[in-house]
Amino acid sequence: MPRQPFRPAAAAPRLHFAALTAAVLSLTAPAWAADAGRVGCLPPGAWADGTGAAMEPVPLLRRLAEAPVVLLGEQHDKADHHRWQLHTLAGLHALNPDLAVGMEMLPRRLQPVLDRWVAGEMTEGEFLKETDWRTVWGFDPQFYLPILQFARLHRLPVVALNVDRALISRTARNGWAAIPEADREGVGTPAAPTAAYRSRLIETLAAHDRSEARSAAPDDAANSAATRFIEAQGVWDRAMAEKIAETRRTTGRIVVGILGEGHVAGREGVPHQLADLGIGDSAVLLPWDADRGCDELDGRIADAVFGLGIGREDAEPQRPKLGVQLEPGPEGIVVGTVGDGSVAAAAGLRIGDRILIAAGLPVRAPADLVAVIRRQAPGTWLPLTIRRDGAEREVVAKFPAEVR
Repeated sequence: MPRQPFRPAAAAPRLHFAALTAAVLSLTAPAWAADAGRVGCLPPGAWADGTGAAMEPVPLLRRLAEAPVVLLGEQHDKADHHRWQLHTLAGLHALNPDLAVGMEMLPRRLQPVLDRWVAGEMTEGEFLKETDWRTVWGFDPQFYLPILQFARLHRLPVVALNVDRALISRTARNGWAAIPEADREGVGTPAAPTAAYRSRLIETLAAHDRSEARSAAPDDAANSAATRFIEAQGVWDRAMAEKIAETRRTTGRIVVGILGEGHVAGREGVPHQLADLGIGDSAVLLPWDADRGCDELDGRIADAVFGLGIGREDAEPQRPKLGVQLEPGPEGIVVGTVGDGSVAAAAGLRIGDRILIAAGLPVRAPADLVAVIRRQAPGTWLPLTIRRDGAEREVVAKFPAEVR
């Protein structure tokens, strides 16, 4: 189906004025402070549309509070992204309390655990243990627990949107047609991706494994690595879109999705699959980091973006840092970015490297690597086994004698 523009219903939402005031104050800075604190493309604390044009927060939130689905993108390891998600969720709840929260972080099989969490039957520790958070997702649970606590306080349904990673990995290896119906976890056949999404995924694959990218153009046979990679991403997007659409259909609530930016940017991925399922007017919102340029604000990347300031965290005991951002992919954990002048850069790590082993221990989730790095003493060397261009190789990360 062709994309339909985001057009929320015109009916006046229910206003909870005390909560709305608190939410709006947390989502926007005074006009005099915005320009003074501007450090990047957008003023910190300000909303803008997909072209970067300023938007007033209260009218925006009122429109969003009548949308069927609101998708809040994130980069998984950035604390301010999750704070922004929580504040936006609170603002929407102030205007329309009939919400459900959908989370990419957990597969469908863990829905009973989420139900018990929302019902107040578990502690945080019990929840993390029963979801096996460290293995299933791996990113710091403290990023997500405030959102989960908000949902529990207000008894909002929380929906596990994902499927087990094994299904995505099998699709990436063998193709969707090779997956028996009984093993598909109820996921239907995805809508064909747009040409723009295919191009973006091919670029991603090229970064992840250059040898596969050279041997697989977008129009290769169905068994090509590129085709399977695109199929796997489509299944991933479709699975989450189906749970969102099902929740909207069965509850009538606005579904607020908490998921990675790559699944929503440009209204590709999950929004595209939602349109195929009959929800063409979902809204996509993204946080915009202070160091992110304006060139991506092409009018399509999102319905609205929120400017963030330079991240400033409380001082913590200094720990060794590798200097990479890790990303989950269809076939494992990969390097998403490498910091200039970092230990990782000096070791020769590249974007797209798959980290397999650290100090002799398998790396199945980002937390596995984080745990190994935190045990490193200043001045020590950390051996890593990675996969690049289809072959395994060893690199050594050399940590400085003094942590900076």
